[in-house]
Amino acid sequence: MTGTALDTALFTAWIEEVTRTVRAEKDRLTRLDAAIGDADHGTNLDRGFTAVTQALAGTEPGSPGALLAMVGSTLIRKVGGASGPLYGMAFREAGKALGDTCEVSVAELSTALEAALAGIQRLGSAAEGDKTMVDALAPAVRALAQAAREGKEPSAAVGAAASAALAGAQATVPMQARKGRASYLGPRSVGHEDPGAASTALIVGALRAVVTR
Repeated sequence: MTGTALDTALFTAWIEEVTRTVRAEKDRLTRLDAAIGDADHGTNLDRGFTAVTQALAGTEPGSPGALLAMVGSTLIRKVGGASGPLYGMAFREAGKALGDTCEVSVAELSTALEAALAGIQRLGSAAEGDKTMVDALAPAVRALAQAAREGKEPSAAVGAAASAALAGAQATVPMQARKGRASYLGPRSVGHEDPGAASTALIVGALRAVVTR
């Protein structure tokens, strides 16, 4: 995609791609969570995004912001554990930041992801280095903001964000968890990729997949 804006159809395709990717990676996410959590991360996200896709089939959000707000509300209702409230907050805050605009620029997308990150950090009180989804999302936010400042096209900008998210997730392996259930394990949490960071990388990667089609 070489244009400078992203529309509601593309955001819908993104969520559909997230649903497919989460389903394909459900077992891996659950294995990651089994090592340091409740062993339900993949199952919970699969259920949540399946519900989101079903909700989308019955309505036509008028803007990317409205779509993301609906995604967030659905995840909060349908997903258990910590991931439902956290991802729900992220999508709702991103949708709120986008407002009613029908086409989203790279700069506006950057602002939306910054709002998503801020929402997660308010709710979860996590910082980079705590071995959480923040360790994947924060680098993605920085990469997208840099791309926006440089005037990069959506494909390059989102590609940079996705690469940063993946690297951030992989960087959680040697960390000791300081937040959430994994923190109870202390040093035993070292050596495992954080499942929330892994799913965050998948979600940003799904956006790259649809933007670069």
